[in-house]
Amino acid sequence: MTAQTFDHPFFARMWTVMSAHEAGVMKKLRKENLAGLTGRVLEVGAGTGTNFEFYPDTVTEVVAVEPETRLAPHAKQAAAAAPVPVTVIESTIETMPATEPFDAVVCSLVLCSVDDPDAVLRQLNSVLKPGGELRYFEHIAQPGWRGRLQRAVDSTFWPKMAGNCHAHRETERA
Repeated sequence: MTAQTFDHPFFARMWTVMSAHEAGVMKKLRKENLAGLTGRVLEVGAGTGTNFEFYPDTVTEVVAVEPETRLAPHAKQAAAAAPVPVTVIESTIETMPATEPFDAVVCSLVLCSVDDPDAVLRQLNSVLKPGGELRYFEHIAQPGWRGRLQRAVDSTFWPKMAGNCHAHRETERA
């Protein structure tokens, strides 16, 4: 299967700026999500490599998949400065080359943008070693006025401008 990539110039520019100015609380959540990981890790949707600095030294290798052609160079730059070995692959998870199983899979703010979250989660579970863990850090559909706002945004320009992000996706149910 040929690796698939995307080119969303507005999203890539927006994400690069947002990740460079990420709030301390977001960094804290990222660090907590990665704490205790060991061995070989697959990171799906690496973006600009924001997670890389937070991997504990018990991780022996990170294989990071990033399909956005304008974000992958930023991820590769962050990989060079990471405290653990990181290899960035320009591909979607759906078209990633076959590989050895992983001890853990990490998804950070990415499941909102895949076309079929259930299929992607099945695929992620298939690349985990027995007893491996899936860690995710995602925004989810909200109730009340926030949910109405998310649905309104989803039905307008947001998915096209934000790399196929669906703000009101019920990710936790997938």
